[in-house]
Amino acid sequence: MTSRFKQKTIIITGASAGVGAACARAFAAQKANLVLVARGQQGLDLIKNELSTQTKVLTVAMDVSDTEQCLALFAKAELEFGCVDVLVNNAGMHSRGNLETVSPSDVGAMVDINLRAPMMLSCAAIPYLRRAGGGAIVMLGSLAGMAPLQGAATYSGTKAGLRAFAYALADEMRDSGIYVGVVSPGPIDTGFIMDEIDNVEDIVFSQPMSSADEVADAVLSIAAGEKLEIPMPAASGRMMNLAYLFPRLRRYLRPKLYAKGLKNKDKYRGR
Repeated sequence: MTSRFKQKTIIITGASAGVGAACARAFAAQKANLVLVARGQQGLDLIKNELSTQTKVLTVAMDVSDTEQCLALFAKAELEFGCVDVLVNNAGMHSRGNLETVSPSDVGAMVDINLRAPMMLSCAAIPYLRRAGGGAIVMLGSLAGMAPLQGAATYSGTKAGLRAFAYALADEMRDSGIYVGVVSPGPIDTGFIMDEIDNVEDIVFSQPMSSADEVADAVLSIAAGEKLEIPMPAASGRMMNLAYLFPRLRRYLRPKLYAKGLKNKDKYRGR
């Protein structure tokens, strides 16, 4: 993939930090044109200043749950760079805790940002990708979307829905030249969980931690049409498949995984 994305136009949501920023850096290294989307302009300015010496960067501060802003995003990108080649649906939200402890407004926001927005953006992207002669749509899923995760019912549900959406859309786009796929990581060493480590379910840390750069590499692999899904780590993906197929096994192993995750969490706190 050394130069596969050279001068291609890549839209990345949630691009001001974490995995989104790592994706921006990875595509910039291949000289792709970047359209970086996030809610706050300040974070976008920082990543733009970092990458502008490598490639062309357009920033768009917007709310991905707003339909009109999503439609305008693609028009802006095409006007700036002449085409749209890849959409990376990375923006996400997680209000942590059992459902009865989460506000209904936060539940609605998670559904809007984690599921409704990528569905809406993907739909809006297809005509642009067809005009470009092909391209890719990449979803940032989660291991929590492969098997139910208590303490994160809404988040797990939105990521499961996003995964199903990616698989169905991939079938719809088969032979169109538009690749669709999903990266499904476990815990990622970013502020998304590390800034809230005390509120994160212990079981999350029972799985090996991936880096943002490793996830970004997987995103590029999906965008290149190499795979439909990349669970991270692969062994955790296999475990999640078993947990989904055998609920009793999942419930039996849960106490042991919680204990393991608590030990790992204490190690991460001490870094």
